[in-house]
Amino acid sequence: MPVVVSVNVGLPQDIEWQGRTVRTAVFKQPVKGPVMARRLNLDGDGQGDLAGHGGEHRAVMVYQIQSYRYWETFLGRKLSDHGQFGENLTVDGLADDEVWIGDRYRIGGALLEVTQPRVTCYRVGIRLSEPRMPSLLVAHRRPGFYCRVIEEGLINEGDAIILETRGDGMSVAEVDALLYLPERSEEKLRHAVGMRGLSEGWRGSFEALLKAGPERNGNAGLAGAPEAPPAWEGFRDMRVISVHEESPHVRSFVFGPMDGAPLPVPRAGQFLVLKIDRHDDGMTLLRSYSISDASHPGSYRISVKRAEGMGSAYLHDHVGAGSIVSISAPRGTFVLPDDERPLVLWGVGIGVTPLLAMLHDIVSQRSRCPRKIYWVYGTRDGGEHLFAQETRELLGQLDDVTSLVAFSHPRPGDRLGMDFDVTGRLRVADLASLGIPDDARFLLCGPPSFMQEARDGLHALGYPAGSIRSELFGSNESMTPGVVSTTVVPPHPPAGHAGTGPSVSFVRSGLSVRWDDRFQSLLELAEASDVPVRWSCRSGVCHSCESGLIGGRTRYSPDPLQPPADGAVLICCATPLTDLELDL
Repeated sequence: MPVVVSVNVGLPQDIEWQGRTVRTAVFKQPVKGPVMARRLNLDGDGQGDLAGHGGEHRAVMVYQIQSYRYWETFLGRKLSDHGQFGENLTVDGLADDEVWIGDRYRIGGALLEVTQPRVTCYRVGIRLSEPRMPSLLVAHRRPGFYCRVIEEGLINEGDAIILETRGDGMSVAEVDALLYLPERSEEKLRHAVGMRGLSEGWRGSFEALLKAGPERNGNAGLAGAPEAPPAWEGFRDMRVISVHEESPHVRSFVFGPMDGAPLPVPRAGQFLVLKIDRHDDGMTLLRSYSISDASHPGSYRISVKRAEGMGSAYLHDHVGAGSIVSISAPRGTFVLPDDERPLVLWGVGIGVTPLLAMLHDIVSQRSRCPRKIYWVYGTRDGGEHLFAQETRELLGQLDDVTSLVAFSHPRPGDRLGMDFDVTGRLRVADLASLGIPDDARFLLCGPPSFMQEARDGLHALGYPAGSIRSELFGSNESMTPGVVSTTVVPPHPPAGHAGTGPSVSFVRSGLSVRWDDRFQSLLELAEASDVPVRWSCRSGVCHSCESGLIGGRTRYSPDPLQPPADGAVLICCATPLTDLELDL
């Protein structure tokens, strides 16, 4: 009969790791005597990162003494202390390939229900001084599992573990492999989605994998639905067909192919990366700009606001009709949804560009995909009302549309009720009067402060987070679980000597540096350059670090458990083989 070998608890503490301070509770220690298992954790236990650990469905972590013996052989060293895998209960028995999701076990005075496999993250690697551990736990099918507490009660070392109710017919190891490893079956995915005992987050991941379908590569359950593979790798020379003044500060550039070959039709909302070879100083710039119109076959239009950066200044001052510019294939997942739910397109300033491309697409497909449209736009005044006439003409072709335009500082000649509808900055309260239905989708684009305020306001009105999407100009928000907040520093070349390897360009951050072998991965190079990054496992499992690979080739070490989508790279375990351009 399975028994409890050790009860282990630990509270969050700050540790030093690779020059950072990490808050973690992975350092569990055995305790003597009975411990109360409560709804959210054991008495005396805690979690340092509640986004990834803890909560009702991750209240108690279980790991097996048999896996301790297995890893001792594999790692070639003794693992004498219990709690080293961050587990609350070290047990004899309950193998991951024998325990089912939904199993209920009586342990002492508590009743526990198995809810999901362990969420692999880098901190178990810190605890065991083995960075590969998150990947090894999955690859060797020994993840361990979480439980929720159905009945609170005391648990003690030596307690028997008694199965009271059998679960949903799929083992912990099988569920873990279904999410993290390739070659999954649709039948098993459908079974997993219907498992009542499985935690909501895991069921959501399996639903995303089902929706993506077997023909799409990458892992939609971890990285979200992948975009279609880029139409071409790297960059392609284009000729500037025309340039148009949209306002005193914004110009549109229309590109067409030099070789006469047709251009693929992008998804409305996608962006291009421009490779600009400056002739004044020989510098090459990489900048990304949303496509503002692709409704004319054989051409793409971008619209660029002159700002302090070198890229927009060079385009405004030196690029005209007949100029040659290299562009990437259209990229990005901020695209027009392919359903008929009501749609709110809410932009501010130059953030109108991807939404305008969506509006063109909505008009072109209005006969086969009717939907209610809310066009919401904020700018300074009539002189900065970008694409005003173009927008009015497009909206005039739709049967079911509501428009709301705000000028924050209208000019004396700007007419309220004709040129604009609201004086001042647009806020969520202004949208409340529009009667936007509960099932609407919101697509936001503008400055980060606007998008955060809009998200918070829409959440407060009850719109679910899954119905709100946004496009961010510039670097994405970083995700560094457990790392104690540090001062935000603009991206810069890493300290120390300059590298001599391939060039690595972080396009969103506007930074290009040379690779140096003192870094173990592109992730480490990005961190040394203060480029905002996202990661969790740091070993090719979780796909949190998956980033767009615009051009170039990489190698992996270690190999990820499942490769990313075409046109993407897992920067936590990749190094450059050639010059690279990354969407970071």
